[in-house]
Amino acid sequence: MRVIAGTARSMPLKTPDGIGTRPTTDRIKETLFNILQPYTGDCIFLDLCSGSGGIGIEALSRGAKRAYFVENDRNVIKYLEENLKFTKLSDRAVILRQDAADALCQIRENAADIIFMDPPYNKGLEKKILERLGMQKYVTEHTLIVIESFLQTDFSYAQEYGFMVTREKRYKTNKHTFIRRNR
Repeated sequence: MRVIAGTARSMPLKTPDGIGTRPTTDRIKETLFNILQPYTGDCIFLDLCSGSGGIGIEALSRGAKRAYFVENDRNVIKYLEENLKFTKLSDRAVILRQDAADALCQIRENAADIIFMDPPYNKGLEKKILERLGMQKYVTEHTLIVIESFLQTDFSYAQEYGFMVTREKRYKTNKHTFIRRNR
């Protein structure tokens, strides 16, 4: 895994061995950031269930003003910290060592521009996190929420929490669902 573009371009990132995390592949990350490119410059970026930080680091490398990394696995956080230090992006990063849904009230921003989440599959965390995001003032009608999940994951419930699905990008085994607050 590596940084695709920006100030840390081509720098390799460390990831833990095993199946505890699923780093987004370089090909999928490149596709995602081709879609996000118009929004990443000078943005506030939240990387929920961030693992070793590949997505948030990519956002910082491409010009995000600040990125919040939310991860509760202490072993994985070591990789995240090393990756931020190696890419020299630590000064614009905030690491929250806790459950993603619980961490949302710790974020002190007027508005978040992009919120990315890649929670463990089939645990229902997307729903819990969306419910809590619906209560946060920094989630505005301009905030773009991107959820990485299995292809079969249904987001029809998003309307219950004041959101609407605006786009879906499908890959072989997973997808990115793009969500915004209802106006």
